[in-house]
Amino acid sequence: MFTHIFFNRLKCLLRDKMTIFWTMVFPLLLATFYQLAFSNLTANEKFQPVNIAVVDDENWDKNENFRQVLKDVSTAEDNLFNLQVISYDEAEKLLQNNKISGYIIVDEPIKLVVSKSDINQSIVKSFIDIYMQNYSAFDRILSENPAMLKQLTNNTGKRQTFVYETAFPGGKPNFVVNYFYSLIAMACFYGGFLGMREINEIQANISSVAARVNVAPVHKMKAFLSSSAASLLVQYCEMLILLSYMTFILGVSFGNKFGYILITTLIGSIAGLSFGAFISALAKKTEGVKSAILILTTMVCSFLSGMMQQSIKYSISRNVPFLSWINPLNLLTDSFYCLYYYDTLSRYAINIVVIIAFILIFSTTTYFILRRRKYASL
Repeated sequence: MFTHIFFNRLKCLLRDKMTIFWTMVFPLLLATFYQLAFSNLTANEKFQPVNIAVVDDENWDKNENFRQVLKDVSTAEDNLFNLQVISYDEAEKLLQNNKISGYIIVDEPIKLVVSKSDINQSIVKSFIDIYMQNYSAFDRILSENPAMLKQLTNNTGKRQTFVYETAFPGGKPNFVVNYFYSLIAMACFYGGFLGMREINEIQANISSVAARVNVAPVHKMKAFLSSSAASLLVQYCEMLILLSYMTFILGVSFGNKFGYILITTLIGSIAGLSFGAFISALAKKTEGVKSAILILTTMVCSFLSGMMQQSIKYSISRNVPFLSWINPLNLLTDSFYCLYYYDTLSRYAINIVVIIAFILIFSTTTYFILRRRKYASL
């Protein structure tokens, strides 16, 4: 009987186009839009050489030291500047047309002319300041001890560093992936539509189908479990399709802990189904009102988990940490990021334990609500 109900229920679910749209098609479309919006978001993080000019005059020709240093940093493999040596009028014209960030006039002291203050202008100003400081220090040392010329020449450009960069064993920090992880969490809880439907179809006062189920010679809990198993299979397959699409088509990184990713997705799917069932059992309203409650709750939790604005998630974690722990979507999002970024599973395990606790609370509450529900007549 379990197998019979399971496969027939599976057929009914696959024919429900509206539920399939919200639980699978909509997350796929949203993931595509996310990719279009965020694909070039981190591309600007790569440093781009600053476009500058220097006025070609007599002072520029005489100042051999500055000329050599400026050309060196403009022709290196990782060049700091894109340099143009032009006349004053040409430099002023390029600056007014925003073709360059500023132009340098070699004088005493060296001058920088800009039309606005931004990061590029700050880079050029810092370069000039460092050059002037080093030149002044060299000039003072050589005036006091000319014999230091050879030592200073050998040590030029050699700086001792006391900070060393080490590679983190996990993934590279990437705030963009959190948007996709929160989307997966939302898709898991959109599976609540399936859990809600299962509850609706065993409550005789909701639909005629539920009335027939209640008078059928099958234990109501057995019918519910077999139907729920079919819903979980559909939901989990939809989530696997979403994961595959994000990984192989959109190129979203989930790290290399594939087994844990699949387990996390399964637990998230169960949490979504149990949450939908909990809403349906708790709210004695029409199906439309229950769906509205599910959507509203899911979207609020998604917003707080950083789906719309990533800074919201960290602001809540820092200022109201309790709110982070009672938001299952935030815990699910954080679980995926833990698998991606951290090399240990301690934080991940805590998140999963709390999510399982939510599943137990939703399921137990649903069971006791339905157990006490009786019907005078069918």
